[in-house]
Amino acid sequence: MSSQVVLGRTPVLKDIFKGLSAPQARWLVDFYYAVQDYRIQATGQLRALAQEADIGVGETFEGLAERTKEIENDCQKALAIYSDGQATGLWAKSIIGIGPVLAAGLMAHIDIERSPTVGHIWSFAGLNPEMKWGKGEKRPYNANLKVLCWKIGDSFVKQSGNEKDVYGHIYRERKELEVSRNEAGLFADQAKISLETRNIRDKDLRATYEAGRLPAGRLDLRARRYAVKLFLAHYHHVAYESHFNEPPPKPYILTQPGHVHYLGPPQWPLPHKLQKKLEEAQKLNS
Repeated sequence: MSSQVVLGRTPVLKDIFKGLSAPQARWLVDFYYAVQDYRIQATGQLRALAQEADIGVGETFEGLAERTKEIENDCQKALAIYSDGQATGLWAKSIIGIGPVLAAGLMAHIDIERSPTVGHIWSFAGLNPEMKWGKGEKRPYNANLKVLCWKIGDSFVKQSGNEKDVYGHIYRERKELEVSRNEAGLFADQAKISLETRNIRDKDLRATYEAGRLPAGRLDLRARRYAVKLFLAHYHHVAYESHFNEPPPKPYILTQPGHVHYLGPPQWPLPHKLQKKLEEAQKLNS
């Protein structure tokens, strides 16, 4: 990335950002979310200031906030260019709820040569429930990727009412299953462990666990995690096949009883329109 570039002030983003490295893309994704968080916070503060004074905050302040939004937009454009250059990026963006920032974040964090199975990605993203580490030990997952996966799950939930959506519907179906299992008392052992290992002071929450049930919030998180893990399994399939020119091994859990119906990645192989776009992007990058 050229040190002479000022985001928001150059018309040649495609030429500048087509050669982004993974570390540069990771930085840009983190920068995008940092700017976005600051803009949201600053806009709220300006709104409160205007209400307090019962006057407008002035064009200068509003202009500053608008320039921050322009930086976000340029980050999105740069990451869109970066994600156009690989099949994984174009595939991810074909999924409702996944935009260029999320797609680029996955590409920048996940090295398919270090991920022979999707289990490696699940663990790297902190989605392995059996993962443990002691006090003072370095956490065995990537915190930024875990946050990215949380954002993906949140996006799927928001898109779950869209009739063309895939993973949001999977989230809803899984949540119904989790609720029915909870009502049948199938999570009693987990509820007991929570009572033994957590200091639960809320009366209603404690009563839920004592009844051998998990609270609604945990059921929702379980359903979100299920949808995200399936999406990552599909992402791994696309990345593995496009890199090694052969299908990946199925995740271990999908070879066990009750998990025999494997759902392949939607929109894969890439539709003709996206395949053509990939070829054009790779020509520009060569």
